[in-house]
Amino acid sequence: MSARKPIRKAVFPVAGLGTRFLPATKAIPKELLPIVDRPLIQYAVDEAREAGIDQIIFVTGRGKTAIVEHFDIAYELENTMVERGKSLAVLDATRAVPGDIITVRQQVPLGLGHAIWCARAIVGDEPFAIMLPDELMVGTPGCMAQMVEAYNQVGGNLISVLEVPIEQVPSYGVIDPGAVLEGFGGALTEVKGLVEKPPLDQAPSNKIISGRYILQPEVMRTLENQEKGAGGEIQLTDAMARMIGTQPFHAVTFAGRRFDCGSKVGFVEATLALALEREDIGADVRRIAERLLRG
Repeated sequence: MSARKPIRKAVFPVAGLGTRFLPATKAIPKELLPIVDRPLIQYAVDEAREAGIDQIIFVTGRGKTAIVEHFDIAYELENTMVERGKSLAVLDATRAVPGDIITVRQQVPLGLGHAIWCARAIVGDEPFAIMLPDELMVGTPGCMAQMVEAYNQVGGNLISVLEVPIEQVPSYGVIDPGAVLEGFGGALTEVKGLVEKPPLDQAPSNKIISGRYILQPEVMRTLENQEKGAGGEIQLTDAMARMIGTQPFHAVTFAGRRFDCGSKVGFVEATLALALEREDIGADVRRIAERLLRG
């Protein structure tokens, strides 16, 4: 097996305005809204670190500086906590090593593909991960760790997919699957094509694309010359589709759960599900939920 460049960098597109969560996101980035007591972005960054990724690239926009500040040292807060005898362990995951977090600006909202292209100078000639924080992926190991394990075996490009009931397929992008690779428990599938929100009778599968990618740097050159697609935006899906057939392309079926925190219902579902699993508050939350449901 030839040596492959490791996945060291992950791009987080966080420039969106979060209009579906107004007025909460008028002054606070959507990515900092908490699922119980951890901001949404923290879950994604922790997932990346678990997978061995040590360079976090935030593609931000105006009004998003608080995301970077979340991963900075807060001297006044920490000194106050020490003086009051409180443990700083709760802040450990929020401290970044200098140089581990880099930000670039997406000055014009031209879509996900354009946001990824904005990070081209930092990505350079290395394969890299893309993580959409709106998609909260819960599993052991995490979604990106499962993808890196697969990448170490097959290389090339990978996307995370989840199987959903067939009637939900028209709401998502799905893969046109090829052969299932042996030795991965049926979790690794060749990708022959990508279809965005197909009609039910034309859906090639029920495997939806779920917000985690490992791509080769050539995608940046594809994006650079790409015309605008759906919605007048530069679509990442279009760029990936053009690469299929020229490079290895596989889908990893994630062994875990996905919460769509880009929607209010999904955000509430994630909050409730994770709160119920907490040792410190789970029992109390369950009693509250049962009482509310009884009316």
